[in-house]
Amino acid sequence: MSGNGPPWWEDAVVYEVYPRSFADADGDGVGDLPGLRSRLPYLADLGVDAIWLTPFYPSPLADGGYDVSDYRAVDPLLGTMADFDGLVKDGEAHQIRVIVDLVPNHCSSAHPLFQAALAAAPGSPERARFIFRDGRGRDGELPPNNWKSLFGGLAWTRIAETDGRPGQWYLHLFDTGQPDWNWRNDEVHAFFEQVIRFWLDRGVAGLRVDVAHGIYKDPDLPDEPDPDHLLNPVNAPSAYHHRPELQQLYRSWWAILDSYPADGFPGARTAIGEVWADVPGTLVPYLTSGGLPQVFNFELIVAGWNAAGLRAAIDGVLVLADGSRAPWVIGNHDVPRPASRYRLDEAFEPETINRLVRLGHARAEIGARRARAAALLLLALPGSAYIYQGEELGLPEVTDLPAAARQDPRFRRTHGRLLGRDGCRVPLPWTRGGADFGFSESASPAPSWLPQPPDWGGYSVEAQLGDPDSFLSLYRAALRLRRGHPALGRGTMRWLDGSDAAGNEPGNEQGLLCFAREPGFIFAVNLGTAAAPLPPHRAILLASEPDPVSSDGYLRPDVAVWLSA
Repeated sequence: MSGNGPPWWEDAVVYEVYPRSFADADGDGVGDLPGLRSRLPYLADLGVDAIWLTPFYPSPLADGGYDVSDYRAVDPLLGTMADFDGLVKDGEAHQIRVIVDLVPNHCSSAHPLFQAALAAAPGSPERARFIFRDGRGRDGELPPNNWKSLFGGLAWTRIAETDGRPGQWYLHLFDTGQPDWNWRNDEVHAFFEQVIRFWLDRGVAGLRVDVAHGIYKDPDLPDEPDPDHLLNPVNAPSAYHHRPELQQLYRSWWAILDSYPADGFPGARTAIGEVWADVPGTLVPYLTSGGLPQVFNFELIVAGWNAAGLRAAIDGVLVLADGSRAPWVIGNHDVPRPASRYRLDEAFEPETINRLVRLGHARAEIGARRARAAALLLLALPGSAYIYQGEELGLPEVTDLPAAARQDPRFRRTHGRLLGRDGCRVPLPWTRGGADFGFSESASPAPSWLPQPPDWGGYSVEAQLGDPDSFLSLYRAALRLRRGHPALGRGTMRWLDGSDAAGNEPGNEQGLLCFAREPGFIFAVNLGTAAAPLPPHRAILLASEPDPVSSDGYLRPDVAVWLSA
């Protein structure tokens, strides 16, 4: 896959950019590509190897840009194609690669091909690109099956035919404005191969594949035995998740990636699949079939804050891959931010955001301490890691956004029962003060598209740059050490159990979790409620807190350290 040596993505640190919330160059309250270009020096100083851009394509924004109406263009609200090309060029100057989001499960209902399907007759080639079916019942008034949308409500919407009569239904596993493509149609395959080559030809280093565990559906569209997922997790293999047909598709895509030169910048092209799974074993076909080069593993997101849960999350993936093909993450644009999520001890689930609201400001300090420790865990594990924008600032989840400001379809389709994902998408603060804390470069910017809390300036880049004990300083130090230490990045690890870890078994009441990376590196985190003895070591290289150990040399609770062995 590479010219000389392992491909860059095996141990890369990738920074996820949500463009609408990163930096605003023109002052309209919405982040854009020119704003991102102006902040590339910040990302270079942070020490990342690549950036992943969530969708910046034209979109009606029914789902934050994941309802794409043109896969080969830039949304005018976010810039121009010249801005994108400039971003790739500027990124190369900073040795930062660009990964773009590919959204193959669904498009926008405004996409020209779906509009052509609406205008065509049942059974037409235009409709065959999507999943249209006649309804059940005497007059077709019932949906074709009992599938539910992952955003709430039915997964089917009935259309009016061109003569005005009620007609067929179309499938949308997400919002009504996101009709699913029919991947059993050859034209859909050809269309997306053209999209993939279009962006690779423009110099991108890879693709992040949205809903990579979906895409194919059982051709018979059978009823779901457990449509509300009361007994089985939503991400378990099903008629619409983890279909075996996926792997042949992904092998064909990897062949496209391999057709581009691996020598020079950006190096071997990659693709990383968003694969949510019920258990780590469900990832096996993705990692053993020669499909996508990488798939996310979200085990650190769903694990509870305890030694047994985190060790199980790590072991569950390490038995499948060394980490290079299953990068680690502790957050992204779909889940509550780590600094808030770790205020809770239990595993993540859709109701987590509601529990955070009920907590109010309680345990905020605990959440921040744990998020700092989790960052050192993330960056010490074998393979590559992804950081979501704002994690390096310790941003909390914004739970008190007014209902009128919320834009996530999950909030709308559940009638407010689930608050949705807007709280982790609030625009970044760059300065201590100002109308939008420096989010915009304009002297008189419009209000940001999601309102920022009044205390946002305290989390800003400006506030943290001069503080050696800040979140930002911790991330910068960790990335600098990771890049220079021979034990970190790709490779293996071994747990320090029993006498190697001062007699503490992982998962015991002290909650000490330790592992070694060769040569000469040890990671330790105390997930218990009392200080715990550290394994034998020479020195502390980095700690998640400025005062990590007690006077007797014990590691304090909710603190992580990098040690030299």
